[in-house]
Amino acid sequence: MNNRQIFLSHLAQTTDFPLMIEIEKAEGIYMFGPEGKKYIDLISGIGVSNVGHRHPKVLTAIQEQLDKYLHLMVYGEYVQSPQALLAKALCDTLPKHLDNVYLVNSGSEAVEGALKLAKRYTNRRDIISCMDAYHGSSQGALSVGGNEIFKRAYRPLLPGVKNIVYGSFFQLDQITTDTAAVIIETIQGEAGIKVACSNYFQALRKRCDETGTLLILDEIQAGFGRTGKFWAFEHFGIEPDILVCAKGMGGGMPIGAFIANKEVMGVFKNNPLLGHITTFGGHPVSAAASLATIQIIKEEGLLESVESKAEIFKKLLVHPKIKGIRNKGLMMAIEFESFDVLKPIIDKAIEMGVITDWFLFCDDAMRIAPPLIITESQIKEACAIILKAIDEV
Repeated sequence: MNNRQIFLSHLAQTTDFPLMIEIEKAEGIYMFGPEGKKYIDLISGIGVSNVGHRHPKVLTAIQEQLDKYLHLMVYGEYVQSPQALLAKALCDTLPKHLDNVYLVNSGSEAVEGALKLAKRYTNRRDIISCMDAYHGSSQGALSVGGNEIFKRAYRPLLPGVKNIVYGSFFQLDQITTDTAAVIIETIQGEAGIKVACSNYFQALRKRCDETGTLLILDEIQAGFGRTGKFWAFEHFGIEPDILVCAKGMGGGMPIGAFIANKEVMGVFKNNPLLGHITTFGGHPVSAAASLATIQIIKEEGLLESVESKAEIFKKLLVHPKIKGIRNKGLMMAIEFESFDVLKPIIDKAIEMGVITDWFLFCDDAMRIAPPLIITESQIKEACAIILKAIDEV
C-alpha cells in the first residue's frame, strides 16, 4: 500500500473529500510533494507557521532541547528551563497584570482551561460567547462555539452558554452579575475575518468590569504577530483578564496557553488542589520551539512589515470576481459571490501550486494567512497564480 492508500484506510477521516495533498518536505513558505512539486503555503497550516516552515532558529532550539530531555513529569511539578523561560518571555509581551502562564498542548485545551478558571474564580456558571465564533472542537470549546451546525449532533453540551452578536453594542446588556466570563475572538476567524471597532471592545471591557465578569480573549489565530501587533488586542486599547493562544505560538510544534494574573490562576491550587491537570502541557521541546518563535518575531522585525505586505495582497488581488477583501494585517478574507464560485478557484490554485482555503462559517471567502516571512516577490508570484486560477476557472 502507498501512503495515500494507508491514509484512507487507517487514518480517521473528517470529511469524505480530504485534500489528499502528499507533502514530503517543507521550508519557509513552501511545501514540496514526493516528486518535487512546489506549493506556496498561503494559509500557514491554518495560522500555525507564522515564522515559516522549519525556521532554522526553531530547528536549532528543538535540536538543543532534544539533547537534554523530553517529557519528565506531568505539568507544574518540576522546574524545567524551557517552560520557565517561555512563560517569562510571554509575560514580557503583555500588560503587567497578565503575569501567570498555564501551558497546554493546543488551542482547544487552552480554551477548556480558561473556561474552568473563569468559573472557579468567579464562582459563577454562565458563559457568553459570540455567534459564528470558533473556539475549538472539544466538548467545552464546542459549547461556546457559535454555530449550531457543528454543535447539534453533540448535545447536550455545557449548560449556561449564551451567544451574542460579535460587534453589537445592543447585546452587551446580556452580560450580567451571573456571567462568569465572556469569551470572544479578538478577530473572528472562521466567520471570515470580522473585525469589531475599538469602541465596541472598550464598551465590552467596561460592561465586564461593571458586572465582575472576566473577559477572555481568544487569540489562537490572531496572536503572535498575525495582525501586525504581537497581540491583536493591542489594536483596540483594551486588556483581557484571560488570554488564550496557540497555533502560531510553536513555530510548527504543538503548544497552547492560557494566561491570567497570579491571583486568578491561584484558584487552581486549592479546593481542590490540582484544579487543572495536563500530562504533556508545556512539553519541553514545544516550549523551546515557542521561545525561539518569540525571539524570531522580535529579532527579525516581522511585525513591522505585516501591514505593508497585506497592502500588496490588496493591491494585486483585483478581479471582477473578487467582491471585496477584509483583513487585519495578514489575516485576510477574499470575498467571492458564493462557495460554488470559490471552490473551483481554490482547487485550481492548488493544482497550480498555491494553497488557500475557505472558512468554516464563511464559505464564500478565500482564506489568506501566509507565513509572516513571505517576501514581496513571493506575494506577487502567489497573487499572479490566484488571478490566473480565477481566469482559468
